[in-house]
Amino acid sequence: MCTVCGCGTGHHGHAHGSGTINFGGGLAATHVAGWSQERTIRIERGILAKNDALAATNRNRLRAAGVLALNLMSSPGSGKTSLLVRTILDLTGRRPIAVIEGDQQTSRDAELIRCAGAPAVQLNTGNGCHLDAHMVSHALEELPLLPNSLLFIENVGNLVCPAAFDLGEAHKVVVLSVTEGEDKPLKYPNMFAAADLLLLNKTDLLPHLEFDMDACLAAAQRVNPTIEILPVSARTGAGLEAFYRWIDAAASTPDHEVTPHPRFVAPG
Repeated sequence: MCTVCGCGTGHHGHAHGSGTINFGGGLAATHVAGWSQERTIRIERGILAKNDALAATNRNRLRAAGVLALNLMSSPGSGKTSLLVRTILDLTGRRPIAVIEGDQQTSRDAELIRCAGAPAVQLNTGNGCHLDAHMVSHALEELPLLPNSLLFIENVGNLVCPAAFDLGEAHKVVVLSVTEGEDKPLKYPNMFAAADLLLLNKTDLLPHLEFDMDACLAAAQRVNPTIEILPVSARTGAGLEAFYRWIDAAASTPDHEVTPHPRFVAPG
């Protein structure tokens, strides 16, 4: 959780129609004198409760519009944006797509998405290390919400905080690159416990790496026995048709029904 760093508490300003919405970060501190554990827990609960209420509003809005929203989460450099660009190009003519891009700074990723042919809104979080439901609600005002369309929310690159914040999505999808190592599900269990789908990206690099695929799959299933896992390559397109079939199946689920995941509890 990132209460002390200021996420979720900063003021923000934005201009509708600009394509980029800037949100102020809070203090980038790691310690505050006199800050008790009890106070931290109380504030965290308050932030999450407020966020969950806004997320429910977002979810109802998306359902009413017939939009399937996917929250893409990963560490920086996993290939989320490249994966989105490839997906947009492959699904052109099959399903309308819009994208919400989350980064601390710059609008580079949103520009790449627009060049691929999809509308995009850039959310800049400043010091914030994740998106929240309030930010997403503003972005939804800027995007066309077409029936039977797909909304990707590309979260800020971070394997910790984004897992805790519901944005109103139908599903959380975690992207893990094979270059990151097979132990990441055990090191960052909350992220993988929260996700419905794991996209194991950059598999075209496997011949050049010492990556234990079986160990990675076992680690992910240990923290989340129900997680679906699809090896893919955004560069070559390998495995992506299976991802698109997963999207079609998710879109056909009545009301894009969401089953909340319990938080990961390490084995005693």
